[in-house]
Amino acid sequence: MNQTDEMNQINQIDQMNRELPLGLALRYSYSYEIGGGMITPDVLTEYLRRTMPDAAVTVSDRTGTMDHLKVVVISAAFAGKNLLDRHRLIYQALDIPLKDGRIHALELTAKTTEEA
Repeated sequence: MNQTDEMNQINQIDQMNRELPLGLALRYSYSYEIGGGMITPDVLTEYLRRTMPDAAVTVSDRTGTMDHLKVVVISAAFAGKNLLDRHRLIYQALDIPLKDGRIHALELTAKTTEEA
């Protein structure tokens, strides 16, 4: 499956989640795996940019399995937010791949553009 197909699947799931009642939406979120068992840095970046369009994202694989990741996000969306709120924003953006198991562990760094 190529990256365009993965993005199309992400958009389809996102659309379904908007149209379905919460219980069904969650069930569909858990049942879909986009691109198989691993998430690519490009797909992860796309999830983050849906919430933070200006995000500069760096992804490092910590174990060689692409499910234990070190992610650095630089975005103006973090301005005025404390560390916990910055991490919450990232976790919300990555909700689907966290729930479907493509991401098992995250080490996060979240900076504003001024802090970078």
